[in-house]
Amino acid sequence: MIDQLPPLREVIATHDLRARKSLGQNFLLDLNLTAKIARAAGDLTACDVLEIGPGPGGLTRGLLASGARRVVVIEKDARCIPALHQIADAYPGRLNVIEGDALEVDPLAHLTPPIRIAANLPYNVGTALLTDWLDVPEWPPFWQSLTLMFQREVAERIVATPGSKAYGRLSILSQWRCTASIVMDLPPQAFTPPPKVRSAVVHLQAMPDARFPADARVLREVVAHAFQQRRKMLRSSLKRYPGIEDHLQAAGIDPTARAETVCLEQFCALARSLA
Repeated sequence: MIDQLPPLREVIATHDLRARKSLGQNFLLDLNLTAKIARAAGDLTACDVLEIGPGPGGLTRGLLASGARRVVVIEKDARCIPALHQIADAYPGRLNVIEGDALEVDPLAHLTPPIRIAANLPYNVGTALLTDWLDVPEWPPFWQSLTLMFQREVAERIVATPGSKAYGRLSILSQWRCTASIVMDLPPQAFTPPPKVRSAVVHLQAMPDARFPADARVLREVVAHAFQQRRKMLRSSLKRYPGIEDHLQAAGIDPTARAETVCLEQFCALARSLA
């Protein structure tokens, strides 16, 4: 069925869809690559899939062709809506197109569990959306997995381990309640227009429970403060907390340690002590 639709370059020409920098757009036009990303999201036949920023619909076509039960797309750029409706016509009843800002639209009214999220996220909102999906009041979340494209640098921060330069707040948030791995690398030439950076696809699978017990709010706050001044010793960067040296020692952390050397388990122990 995907072959009945025109090539993406033709779609872009027909609808005058030149990528806009202000919207963080870099279109992925190779349908072999979009199909590969769709496969990285796992078996979608029994799932609704949420996609953010579909643009002309390359990944949308891959998700539908790979058997997704239903795909819900949120697109801010009104120019892309006719192209997406063309895909909806080719897959009757399986594609729901919502025009709006993903940071403001609540997609849950349009989705039926089980739900997966797959997207070539606009660079300018990617990290904000990921943080929103990870930082939820109840766990497990509404989604089973996230298969997301980021700048390679952001992808490396998500999977980073203690002691590395990329390790930080995003690493802790991602790995506390998910298994995270980089599943694909993409060079700039894969996109139109080519960005100045490499890109990577990250797959995050939600775990039933957190790896280590901790209060989500306390963990989020302490990690944010610790990495805000990552070159400082923790007893300095966390001095806003009364008796912080005692709490650090109770969590098995040297008060003179720096945030980038402290593992997830220790941060969770610190959050429990502070709570």
